[in-house]
Amino acid sequence: MDAENTAQTGSASNDKEIAKRSGECCLAGTIHEGEPRGKTITIADLDTYIVEPAKGKDNGHIMLYYPDVYGMFVNGYLIMDGFADAGFTVLGIDYFKGDGVQKHRKFRGDPDFDFQAWLDKHMEFSNPATPKWNAEVKAKYGGGNKKFACVGYCYGAPYVCDSLARDGVCTVGAFAHPAFLKESHFENISSAFCLDFRNLHSSDGHFVEPLFLSCAEIDHTFPNEYRNRAVDILQAGKKPFQVQLFQGVEHGFALRGDPNNPYERYVKEQSLKGIAEWCEFWLSQ
Repeated sequence: MDAENTAQTGSASNDKEIAKRSGECCLAGTIHEGEPRGKTITIADLDTYIVEPAKGKDNGHIMLYYPDVYGMFVNGYLIMDGFADAGFTVLGIDYFKGDGVQKHRKFRGDPDFDFQAWLDKHMEFSNPATPKWNAEVKAKYGGGNKKFACVGYCYGAPYVCDSLARDGVCTVGAFAHPAFLKESHFENISSAFCLDFRNLHSSDGHFVEPLFLSCAEIDHTFPNEYRNRAVDILQAGKKPFQVQLFQGVEHGFALRGDPNNPYERYVKEQSLKGIAEWCEFWLSQ
């Protein structure tokens, strides 16, 4: 099944859930302060944030950014700027078309906001729109020795897995505090039956796509048993992965942690650093 149809649904009706739908925990967090340095362009008829590395810092590769339910907001822009500081040209898709959840919800638990209806409406659009955007980005920015990495937060996690499948556009990917995942999302990531780190291709010659999982100890959408099941699937398929797990933080820590809390600031920064270094390593192989 192609990525257009699998993103938030999985491949079959018996496909087991491995990260729950976004819930109230996905709406908590702190809005950060800062001045984004990128700009907005149009790709595949969607607003796209693009930010480039500083002169002399370019690693020659592209990072695709799949946002959480807040969509394009200052925290996300600053995270994308952070990946650009690490050497990537970053492109972020606005698959909510400017309709981030914060525009509707007055406070956590707001009874006047039907969050699940909002999710259903936007999934109907983002599932087919994202692979089309990916293809146009690849056509416009690919070529030469450029390779593609991707990162997704919460709602964006399934698009990371789809981008690492055999018909995906990316070589390496990462997600933080994921939602909407099925077992098939992990099963479909390209794998090697006998991985040789001197030859990073599967037995049929396809490149192996490694996955980085940045996780919170306290996470309603990706609790311990789901995270452990994801690891079991990755291990069984001999798929390269790394799990980064932070004690004492909740879903949203990597994007909406409180920068005035020293520990929350630290784990947010370590998540970004870990993702950037993971992607840089695999892209350099």
